[in-house]
Amino acid sequence: MLKPATTEQVADIVRLAAHRGIGIVPQGGNTSYCGGATPDTSGRQIIVSLERMDRIREVDPVSMSISVDAGAILKNVQNAAANAGLLLPLSLGAEGSCRIGGNIGTNAGGLSVVRYGMTRDLLLGIEAVLSDGTVVSDMRKLRKNNTGYDIKQCFAGSEGTLGIVTGAVLRLAPLPTRRASAWLKLASGAPLAELLALVRRESADLLTTFEFMTARSIALATEAMTNPPSVRAGSGGTVLAEFASSSRHVGLDELMEAVLAEAIEAGWIEDAFLAQSESQRTAMWQLREAIPEGEKRRNGSVKHDISVPLSSIQRFLDLAASQVRSYDADLELSVYGHAGDGNLHYNVLVPPDVDRTEFTKRIESGLSLQLYDTAAALGGTFSAEHGVGRFKKHLLERYGDVGRIAAMRRIKKAFDPAGIMNPGAIVRPWRKEPAS
Repeated sequence: MLKPATTEQVADIVRLAAHRGIGIVPQGGNTSYCGGATPDTSGRQIIVSLERMDRIREVDPVSMSISVDAGAILKNVQNAAANAGLLLPLSLGAEGSCRIGGNIGTNAGGLSVVRYGMTRDLLLGIEAVLSDGTVVSDMRKLRKNNTGYDIKQCFAGSEGTLGIVTGAVLRLAPLPTRRASAWLKLASGAPLAELLALVRRESADLLTTFEFMTARSIALATEAMTNPPSVRAGSGGTVLAEFASSSRHVGLDELMEAVLAEAIEAGWIEDAFLAQSESQRTAMWQLREAIPEGEKRRNGSVKHDISVPLSSIQRFLDLAASQVRSYDADLELSVYGHAGDGNLHYNVLVPPDVDRTEFTKRIESGLSLQLYDTAAALGGTFSAEHGVGRFKKHLLERYGDVGRIAAMRRIKKAFDPAGIMNPGAIVRPWRKEPAS
């Protein structure tokens, strides 16, 4: 493992690796679910950790941007923005350890995508080292820059296969000073997509979060918490919805109450609880964020990072539930996620006293493919925000459009002709392409 402290040192490492024909695996916070930052066992790959490159280079309140090293921890970048009265909207469970370069490499999503978009939507400028040591230096704060190919977007979602991101300029937003957070107990069969559309429309798009949780997921989270809140799920599960605004002139609580009254009248919500204090809001969020820990304590889960069009969420939930029952009626699920952007974490719980590795292999070779088939049939995909890495390459080849995969291979060859940048991740670039 090499730990450069500057972009120039990264460039020197890449030049030497290129000369020697050694593979380079960039690594940020190493929080990937897909093996994207893990070298193979050949002994011909090195890890380049960016943990020493953690500077906050500049916060520009007027341009509403922040310039950082790629090794900066996401939480530290959030704090630097907040100290200037601004918000970095990117927020996810691993924000205390994941790093900006990895967020860009996986095009991280998280909790606020419904309003602010993915990482690529926040990316204004970039600095990166290409496979021959050339430094791409485009750390500009421009919202408009129509001067040819948008090179920075090539790196969003590339997982280190095209080069090493060493710096970034990110778009900021006004820091919310008021929030309204509501715990919605859904009625059985409540239409998630229609409820979301209602909330977004009637709130003038002030919605920042729309998190769906089933009763089983909430129970797991409760078991993992020392002092869990007393809130419970409805017969159709729960949604944690939140409005946010930086304006002193918007009454968010009144707005939330009016919107929820419409949903209750429509029969979509059994009951709703509006947080009356920051401590109550925090308790709701702690429950949501404790779900992964609850799954771990129960013996883990087989994770499915499903994405489907918003209009197809309920259809996917219905079809997937039927598939699980047909596969094994005794299986338990933990289903939750960012329903506001169509992302569901559809996780199969590993039964107690069962070997996790063997169970995972069995599910991934059978039920998982059925779930992915359903998502694909509905216009969705097998990876909403976790990326592809090494573990999901076969899924990309199974479900990816032939033309799109061919284009990805050509991009890979153009950026990395020697194939040294994170070799083995995402695509197999040297496989012969089908004749046209």
